[in-house]
Amino acid sequence: MKPTRLIPLTAALLIIASTALSGTAVAQSSIPPMPVMPRTTTGTIEHSLRFPSKYIPARDVHVWLPEDYNPSTRYGVLYMHDGQALFDPDCNWNHQAWEVDSVAGAMIARGEVEPFIVVGIDNTDARRFEYMPQKALDYLPANDSLLLELDRSQFVADNYLKFIVTELKPWVDARYSTLTDARHTAIMGSSMGGLISLYALCEYPEVFGAAACLSTHSPMTLVMSPASADAWSLAFRRYLHDRLPEANTHRLYFDIGDQTLDALYPHYQALLDAEIQAAGWTAPYFITERYTNAAHDEQSWRQRLHVPLLMLFGKR
Repeated sequence: MKPTRLIPLTAALLIIASTALSGTAVAQSSIPPMPVMPRTTTGTIEHSLRFPSKYIPARDVHVWLPEDYNPSTRYGVLYMHDGQALFDPDCNWNHQAWEVDSVAGAMIARGEVEPFIVVGIDNTDARRFEYMPQKALDYLPANDSLLLELDRSQFVADNYLKFIVTELKPWVDARYSTLTDARHTAIMGSSMGGLISLYALCEYPEVFGAAACLSTHSPMTLVMSPASADAWSLAFRRYLHDRLPEANTHRLYFDIGDQTLDALYPHYQALLDAEIQAAGWTAPYFITERYTNAAHDEQSWRQRLHVPLLMLFGKR
């Protein structure tokens, strides 16, 4: 299968993309440790600082409990990446946040979704290697120039998922009153967090019943050049061809904006959609939404967060 060529890109957008993925000051991978713990507008947050793991470096974990959390009631659980950016704008480098507590709390209060728990997992400086779908690299040509330049041992997404599935989830289920089955367990992230969320659904379909992937870094590559994006995107689609769960047995949400880094994604998101549709996935189990005047940032994700939350936890 011949890789599809990249649509024309402006030099400015290439600079934005390369900077955002390289771990410099504008990327989520460079977020420093939180100077203070996040504050909430609804519900409460409990923190596990420097949560230990035998698979990955320790990091902070933040568990949001909805208003009137009751240990005698069981709750679905949403696992989210980039924990520094989820709750309190003052804890994030750009002073933006998803404000998950505010959005989810309001939806629960209006009766739009079942009450659920959110587990926010902090990222580290290894973010791009923890969130890169590791087994998809096996589908790259052996002579791929970018992969040859990198140390393959840096890619640790499989260990990151082992941490979530075998260490963090059992701790959450033991400490809180949760519905432990896949139907009530979802995973969500943005950009490369979208990649790792989809990867988690493929690697652990018995654990996660749904994945929400916002502004997914569909080119997958760590260097936004046409040749690299074509090859790495194709490798990811070939991985999905072999590893997607059976069609319409899970829920899968994508969305994309049209500003900043998101402006680079439409071509690759369309190829990703086509691969998933070819596997037999249809609405309402598989949805891709497109938003105008939406950038690659937490403010934009906050504005549309209610859409995936309805898909994941909406009252049936």
